[in-house]
Order: sequence, then C-alpha cells, then structure tokens
Amino acid sequence: MSDSTPAPVVLDVWCELQCPDCHQALTDVHALRARYGDRIQVRLRHFPLEKHKHAYAAAQAAEEAAEQGKDWPYIEAVLARTADLGRTGEPLLIEVARELGLDAEEFDTALIDGRHMLIVDADQAEGKAIGVTGTPTYVIGGERLDGGRSQEGLRERIEEIADRLLAGQG
Repeated sequence: MSDSTPAPVVLDVWCELQCPDCHQALTDVHALRARYGDRIQVRLRHFPLEKHKHAYAAAQAAEEAAEQGKDWPYIEAVLARTADLGRTGEPLLIEVARELGLDAEEFDTALIDGRHMLIVDADQAEGKAIGVTGTPTYVIGGERLDGGRSQEGLRERIEEIADRLLAGQG
C-alpha cells in the first residue's frame, strides 16, 4: 500500500433536490473540490423531506443519472431549479435528463418501476440513524455538521477536519 496514493477523505452531503439550501451548499462543494481535488470524495446521500413532495422522485432520478454517468451534472441542474421542481414535479426531472443528453425514456421508466427506491430508502434510513434531521447535513471524519440551520462557517469547519484527516494519512 505504501506506494499508492492515500484514500480520499469522504465527505457525505445529505441532501434533497427540492431544497433551496442544498442549492446554496453547491458553492461550498465547488470550493472544496477546487481546493482538494482528488483528495476529497464528495458523495451525495439522499434525504428527501416529506414537506417536498417531489424530492423522493428527484432522488431516484439522481440515481438514474448516476447510472448513466452524469450524477453531479444532473444533481446540479435540478438543484438550480428547485422552485420549478416544486411546481412541475416529475416532468422537470425528465426535461433535465433530456437537456443533459441522457436517456430520458429510461428516466421515465426508472421512476415508474422504482428501481432506485432501495438506494434512496437505505440512505434515508442511514441518515436518520446518525441523526440527520434536515438538509444539507455534512458528515466528514465521523463528525456531523448541520447546514440546514446555517451554512455560516461550515466550509471552514469541513476544511479543518479534512486537513486534519489528510495530515494524519502521511
């Protein structure tokens, strides 16, 4: 193992695609990616909230996008239109897939047959088990940071933890 690069630090972002705060959180995600590159792995974890009726379908659609190789472009495109998603629901999810050149028919089928529901349910259950109550919530190095209340100072806190974890690998 000594000659291989160290495993990246994992940052889980518990998020839902109808949440305006999660859209704001993308700024932090971009900054962290720019700073750490491959040394940090950002994973979107699904936590659809009941108050947002299209969030569950959006989470399934994001999994379909991942299967088609465009998870983050899709996630970001949907988050940029949270208000539209609230108004139009599933047709918007299909439209975004089409705009990104994905197989929109396959999205439609995936939403009907529910093939990604287990992943979404498993994420949600894990989130509840570790105390996630709102979105966005970040988990890095075993620490949970709740961005649903305020994102003030969160990126700095994530960077502190990432720096500490990366330093400990050396």
